[in-house]
Amino acid sequence: MAEVPMVFILAGLAAYTVLAGADFGAGLWMLLTRPGRVGPAVTRDHARHAMGPVWEANHVWLIFALAVCWTAYPVAFGSIASTLAVPLFIAAVGIILRGASYALRGQLGGARGRHLVEALFVISSILTPFALGAAVGGIASGRVPVGNAAGNLVTSWLNPTSVVIGALAVATGGHLAAVYLAADAHRLGERSLEADFRARALGSGVVAGALALTGLLVVRVDAPALYDGLTGDGGAIMVGISAAAGLATLMLVWRYRFGMSRATAALAVAAIVAGWALAQRPRVLPGLSIEQAAAGRATLLAVIVSVAVGAAVLVPSLFLLFHLYLRGRLDPAAGPGAAARTRPASGRDARHRTAQAVVAAATLLAGVVLTSVIGSGWPLVLGVVCLIVCAVATFGLVTTDITEEGSNGRAAVRRDG
Repeated sequence: MAEVPMVFILAGLAAYTVLAGADFGAGLWMLLTRPGRVGPAVTRDHARHAMGPVWEANHVWLIFALAVCWTAYPVAFGSIASTLAVPLFIAAVGIILRGASYALRGQLGGARGRHLVEALFVISSILTPFALGAAVGGIASGRVPVGNAAGNLVTSWLNPTSVVIGALAVATGGHLAAVYLAADAHRLGERSLEADFRARALGSGVVAGALALTGLLVVRVDAPALYDGLTGDGGAIMVGISAAAGLATLMLVWRYRFGMSRATAALAVAAIVAGWALAQRPRVLPGLSIEQAAAGRATLLAVIVSVAVGAAVLVPSLFLLFHLYLRGRLDPAAGPGAAARTRPASGRDARHRTAQAVVAAATLLAGVVLTSVIGSGWPLVLGVVCLIVCAVATFGLVTTDITEEGSNGRAAVRRDG
C-alpha cells in the first residue's frame, strides 16, 4: 500500500511535465520567433491562442502531486520543501507572474506596457521549468538529506545534474510545444505557421536529444548511483522507450503526421519521469525508502480512496476539456476556412441542444434534492453523480454556442483584415 500514493504522484508529475511543459514551451517560442515565414506577432498570437483553453487546467497536476506527497509522505515532503526552498520558491513566483502576465496581456491590447508584460511572460516560462527541473535534479542526485533544511540551500539545486536536468526541462517543453503548435496550425489550415513550427519541432527535438545524452554523461560523473539506475533494469527500459519515442516523433513530424506525433512526443517525455522513478526505487531520499517515508495505514487508505473519488470527477472533466480542445471546439479563433466550415444550426442541432438543456436541468434538480434533502447513503452518491452529469451537459451546451460564435467572429475578422 505504501507505494500506491507514489504511483499517483508520478502519474501527476508525468501529466504536468507533458501538458504544462508544453505551455511553458509555448512561452519559449514567443521569444524565439525568428526565423520564420510569418511575423513575430502572428507566431506569438498562435502560441497564446493554442494554450488559452487549457493552460490553467494543467496546474491541477502539480497541485495534485504536492497534496498527495505531503499527506502520504510527510517526512520526505518536509525535507524536500525545506532544502529545495529556493528553486521551489522561484518556480512558484514564476507560475504566479506567468499567469498574471498572461491575463494582463489580453487586456492591454496596444498599450505601452504590453511588451514589458510579454517579456515577463517569456522569462517566467523559461525560469519556472528550469527551477523545477533543478529541484528534481537535487532529489535525483541524492543532495536532499532527511531532515528540516538539512541540505545545502544552494548546492542542492545548483550542481551539474540539476543544471542539465533544468536545461532539459526547458528544451523538452519547447519541443512538446512546437509539435503541438504545428498540429494546431495544421488543423487550422495555417500552412505558413505549420511550416514554421514543423521546423522548430525538428530542431528542438535534436537539441533535446543531445541534451539528454549529455545529461547521461554528466550524471555518470556527478551522480553514479542515479546513472546505474538509469542504465540498469527498468530504468534502462524507460530510457530506451524515451529514445525510441523521440526518434518516432521526429520521423512523424518530418512526414507531416502531427496527430501521432503528439502522442509519441508525450510518451518520450513521460518515459523520462518513469525512468527516474525506477532508477531511484525503492529510495525516496538518501537513507529513506518508500516504506519508511510513508504515513500510517489509515492515512494511506484515506489518500487512495480520496484520489479514487476525486478521479471520478476530475478525469472525465479533463477528458471533456481536451476532447473539445483537440477537436477545435474551444478555439478562440478558427483558421481561414472558418467561414466555409461554419453552418447554420439545423433542426437536429437544435433538438440536440434542447436535449442537453433538459438533461442539465433534470440532473441539477435531482442532484440538489438527493444531496441536500436526503444527503446520506446511496442517494448521496447518486446525487453527486447527477451533479457531475449536469456539469458535463452544461459545459457541452455552453461550449457549443461559444464555438459557433467564435468561429463566425474569427472568420469575419480575417475577411476584414
